[in-house]
Amino acid sequence: MSGTFVAVVGPSGAGKDSLIGFARERLEAKGLIHVVRRVVTRPADGDSEDHDSMDEASFAAAENAGAFALTWGAHGLRYGLPIGLEDDLNAGRVVIANLSRAMIPTLLQRYVDAVVVAVSADRDVIERRLALRGRETAQSIQTRLDRQGSDTLPASTVRIDNSGSLEQAGMQFVRLLEDISHQAERA
Repeated sequence: MSGTFVAVVGPSGAGKDSLIGFARERLEAKGLIHVVRRVVTRPADGDSEDHDSMDEASFAAAENAGAFALTWGAHGLRYGLPIGLEDDLNAGRVVIANLSRAMIPTLLQRYVDAVVVAVSADRDVIERRLALRGRETAQSIQTRLDRQGSDTLPASTVRIDNSGSLEQAGMQFVRLLEDISHQAERA
């Protein structure tokens, strides 16, 4: 595969989907990147997470049929990345997906040249963002915040602080993706 898989990880509320959307608006039409839509066993809500929905039984059937490149469970839900992302990797594209931190070892076994981008934000920023989403109770938000600890991500992980303006963190992410894309062109 001549493309590069870019895994965007971080706690809920850090702004992963916002950064991915920011980059998508600036780079996808140029053909530099392809953003993978996750499949989640949760109804689409359109306001906070760009994903396709599937019920549990359909997800299990799709997983058994080999429809996913990667799958995982978190927060009582199932998540999957469609196997079609490998077509984009084979075509030399930079493929971007919002991924669970727990999946990084599996990702790096399957896609050895993957780049991990860890998005973070200050605790109060994350708490405010989670509350604005309206998907969780105040108690479940506090449980999420208390669960955040140190990560065991690879030393090569690129870290982006998204506590401030989306423009600032977004441009840092865009520059990284442009660099990855240009490196792939030269290879």
